[in-house]
Amino acid sequence: MTKIELTVNGTKYSREAEDRTLLADFLRDQLGLTGTHIGCDTSQCGCCTVHVDGRAIKSCTMLAVQAGGADVVTIEGMASKDGKLHPVQQAFSDCHGLQCGFCTPGMIMATAALLKDNPSPTDAEIYHGLEGNLCRCTGYINIVKAVKLAAQTMK
Repeated sequence: MTKIELTVNGTKYSREAEDRTLLADFLRDQLGLTGTHIGCDTSQCGCCTVHVDGRAIKSCTMLAVQAGGADVVTIEGMASKDGKLHPVQQAFSDCHGLQCGFCTPGMIMATAALLKDNPSPTDAEIYHGLEGNLCRCTGYINIVKAVKLAAQTMK
């Protein structure tokens, strides 16, 4: 067991975990942040995407001990403290960029990272920016609309 100290959604945590514990499992099991979904455990689907020190990371491929000392943001940390949705979350809602919702947390986290790095992406840049996140329901049309709306809103 290793002691892990990190900040998640603005709150500092200190927990013990096995060295082989994935960050996704640590967030879900140790911290109760179940918005980070686990869809494949092989870095294929992107459902587990979180931000680690400002970078979008698939948390099923990162060990919790590797996140020691880091600042982690999960889907639960995207909304403001008063409950107002982040512009990306609101855009996904407004554009119906979801159906079953399983991929949505990862899509939102990947979109937020994309727009941080590229506030005015072209369609091709949106497709490339989200290519590591899979959705089995929507056909991506409304997801791309949501990314464009979020980009406009965040300008």
